[in-house]
Amino acid sequence: MAFTKEDIIAALKTVFDPEIPVNIWDLGLIYDIAIEPDAVVLTMTFTSPTCPMMEDLLAQVKSSVEMVTGGVPVRVDLVWDPPWDLSRMSDAARLDLDLTDAGW
Repeated sequence: MAFTKEDIIAALKTVFDPEIPVNIWDLGLIYDIAIEPDAVVLTMTFTSPTCPMMEDLLAQVKSSVEMVTGGVPVRVDLVWDPPWDLSRMSDAARLDLDLTDAGW
């Protein structure tokens, strides 16, 4: 395959939650990236199961990764366990959202 996990991460960093000015990778919404022989499988969650933009974001995630896989199919598996929490955010995201005093 002519792409790497880093290429996929770079694509994921272009997808932003419209309610939070941070990309989904730094928010910690992506739990796993599996590069299999015949597909790329992403495991992800959302900050809330009632996210009104869930379908749009799932479509954006899939299409952004498909742009780097060169025709290799992409599947996005949505999970709720373990639940997302603030500790999954990157240090950069915490700085961007001014969450540095939260006792991490």
